[in-house]
Amino acid sequence: MQSPFANMPPVVKNLLIINIIFFIATYALAQFIDMNALFAAYYPFSPAFRPWQIITYMFMHGGFTHILFNMFALFSFGPMLEYTLGSKKFFNYYFITGIGAYVLYMAVQAIQIHAIAGAYTIPNPGIEASYFNYGGQENAQKLYGYFNFPMMGASGAIFGILVGFAMLFPNLEMMIMFIPVPIKAKYVVIGYIAIELFSGIGRFAGDNVAHFAHLGGALFGFLLIKLWGIKRPNNFY
Repeated sequence: MQSPFANMPPVVKNLLIINIIFFIATYALAQFIDMNALFAAYYPFSPAFRPWQIITYMFMHGGFTHILFNMFALFSFGPMLEYTLGSKKFFNYYFITGIGAYVLYMAVQAIQIHAIAGAYTIPNPGIEASYFNYGGQENAQKLYGYFNFPMMGASGAIFGILVGFAMLFPNLEMMIMFIPVPIKAKYVVIGYIAIELFSGIGRFAGDNVAHFAHLGGALFGFLLIKLWGIKRPNNFY
């Protein structure tokens, strides 16, 4: 029986392997090390922030469903994009879009913190009692979350891949779960981005998805395809 990795390009294959290793290690080593505390991405002024988190957060996931959907998307769309860009450029594309996702998400978070505290950080952000100096319990809870809840997952880079795929193969038809007819890639991605923008602006109660990270990955993916002058393959229309 042939391995599912047999015909997969090297960057996508290694990204899948590394993500799976990180996911297994997070649970297998939980009694020895808190990998989320070390490798997920915290707000830059949080006491928990470490510079390497800007990269490592892309390999951390908050549960089986989270990693399943991200790796399925990487497995489905990554190979065609890597074959088109070349492995070196695809490697750069993946990590630049992932970093772009972090940048936009944290920029929005900084704006939200400033709206409450009048600054982009607060004195003693590691001390829980300090959060109650900024307008009561609701603001305290928001500030505590901004400084202490990390971002994790490959979703920002995955949205970069989706945008790159849609730009280079816009009319390739795709089947989407719960929709019984094929839809062109460009419309699928536009729909995803519209949903993320609506959800990010709406900030609905109980929604802990990093929508602006997804939008950041999509934005940087769009910019990279344009800046690099990547052309649509001749055999696709």
